[in-house]
Formats: sequence, C-alpha cells, structure tokens
Amino acid sequence: MDANPLLGVVFHWLGGLSSASFYVPYKSIRRWSWEIFWITGGLFSWLLAPWLFASLQTHDLLAVLGGTPGQTLFWCWFWGAMWGFGGLTFGLTMRYLGLSLGMAVALGLTTVIGTLGPPIFRGRIGELLASPSGQVTFVGIAITIVGIVVVALAGRLKERELDSAQAKQGIPEFNLRKGLAIAVFSGIMSGCFAWGLDAGQPIRDATLAAGTTPIWQGLPVLCIVLLGGLTTNLIWCSWLIVRNRTAGEFLGRPGPAADADGSPPPLARNYALAALGGTLWYFQFFFYTMCESQMGRYGYSSWTLHMASIIIFSTLWGFALREWRASSGRTKAMVWAGIALLVGATMVIGYGNYLAAG
Repeated sequence: MDANPLLGVVFHWLGGLSSASFYVPYKSIRRWSWEIFWITGGLFSWLLAPWLFASLQTHDLLAVLGGTPGQTLFWCWFWGAMWGFGGLTFGLTMRYLGLSLGMAVALGLTTVIGTLGPPIFRGRIGELLASPSGQVTFVGIAITIVGIVVVALAGRLKERELDSAQAKQGIPEFNLRKGLAIAVFSGIMSGCFAWGLDAGQPIRDATLAAGTTPIWQGLPVLCIVLLGGLTTNLIWCSWLIVRNRTAGEFLGRPGPAADADGSPPPLARNYALAALGGTLWYFQFFFYTMCESQMGRYGYSSWTLHMASIIIFSTLWGFALREWRASSGRTKAMVWAGIALLVGATMVIGYGNYLAAG
C-alpha cells in the first residue's frame, strides 16, 4: 500500500480526539481514589486493548515477538517504562491544571523531545533539512511549537483572571505551582514514548514479513512499549494502594474517597467508565500507528502531528467543560489563535510529507 500522508493527518486527528477525550470518563468516576481508577483504566490502556487489537489485526503475533532479538524488546520496554513516569504524572497534571493548560504545558515539551530526538540520535537531521519536503516539514514543526506556546500563554492568562474560588469551580484541586512542576516532569518523560516506537522498527519489519498489512505494522510494537508503561504505573499505584489502604475500593468498600455518609463506590459504573477511558487512551496510539504507516521517510513528524491534535481537541474539551467560561474575550481569542496555528501546522506537515511521498 502506497503512503498517503494526507490520510495520515486524518488518522492523527482521530487519535488526538481519542487522547483528549480519555480523561472525561474518569471525571465522572465516583468514590474511587485516584490510584484505583488510574490503574483500572490503565489495564485496558496498556494491556488488554493493545494485545486484543494486535491479535486481531496482525499475523502470528506471538511468533513475531518471540523471534524478535532480546535487545530490541528491552529497549522498547525500557523507553515505555521511562514514558510511564510521564504517563502516571500526566493524570496528576490534569488534576491540578485542568485539561487545556495541563495538556499544553506537558505536551509542548513532549513534542520537541519526541519529534527531534530519534532523527538526531540516528544522525539524519542534516539529510532531512537538505530536502524541500524536509524543510516544509520542519516549518510545520516550528508552527506547532508556536501554537503550543500561544495556547499555554492563554491558559496562563486565564488563571490570572480568575480568583481562587472561580478557578476551583472548573478544577476542584487546582494548584498552579504544583501543577506546572508536575507538567514539566511529565512532558520531558512522555517524550520517551517516541523513542520506544523508534526502537521497534525490527518488530515492524518482522510483522510485515509475516504477512501483516502495512497499516497495522505498528500494533505489535505497542504491545511491548505499553508493557513498559504498565510496569511503572503498576508499581506506583500498588504502592499508593498499600499506603492509602484503598484496595477495598476495588470490591465496593468505602475508602478515603467515599462521601461523608460513607456511601460505597458504584462499582458497575466505575468499572465501565474506567474501561471506556482506558480504551479511549489506547486508541490514540492505535490511530497513531496507522498514521505512521502513511508518513513515509518523514515518520518522525508523526509525533508532532499527534501532539498538535491532542492539544486541539483537549482545548475544545476545556471549552465544553466550561474551564474558560470566566475568561476575558482577549484570552479566548488567544487560545483560538493557538488552535488555528496548530490546525495550520498539521496541514503544513502533511504537505511536507506529501512532497516526500511524491
């Protein structure tokens, strides 16, 4: 199947919508502590969904992974585990900053690290910059970074315009200083995911040789990278569960997150919402691998497109959840300008990849 970068951009928008939406079901979970709903949803994100879809859409999954060199499997797992530190703190970023500001700060750093890291490591930056298509693609990456900065500045203005009570209406646990510190850490570590995907090229080659359709070639890589993420998150959440004595919440017993009257958590509702949120999270990378298969030699730009798409849709969710309702017209205009830049950047990057494919 020939590469189609413009179709890849559409896949990235679908992935961005999935990623930006995953935390919305989590916000409706009741009387479960953070570590309980985070690891419950995470089992769907990092274990069940990846292996299910890879089993359905690829050929000889176990044989392909079993025949992969141990060094390749290790580096995919390792970078996934490093990403896990960013992933588990990403939820805390949303908790303390809200969807729009939290994602803008964390994903801004992730964009730069995840996009430029692999080609720098492989010594391909000069080669890419020398071609017209590569130059167009890098212009798109630069526009993306500017758009992220504009959205983040709009978020900062929003917080300055609100008093503490107003801010906490939309974000009950809002804490700017703590949230920004966590967002910076999360953004740096989250960029490791792109390194894990890059390390998985031998797995993609092997699954193609086994007869897998090119558009699904990245799904087996996700199985290993996400196992690394599961490892980090499982260790952290298990420690929190033991420390906070919240294990009973899995079975419906009231815990620290219970209402004042000691009401038990609504188990069926909570498990369903965690499953929905976790599966939505996985779908961001389900579509990501589909897009990456369409981007040709400029596949590294997929990470920029992915981040831009997430910020676009997370900001729109921020408006839908009324996080911006008390902001001034100037601030709202600035965030819409940021979104416009990000949408334009995805088009520029798509065109750069289209030139390369041509």
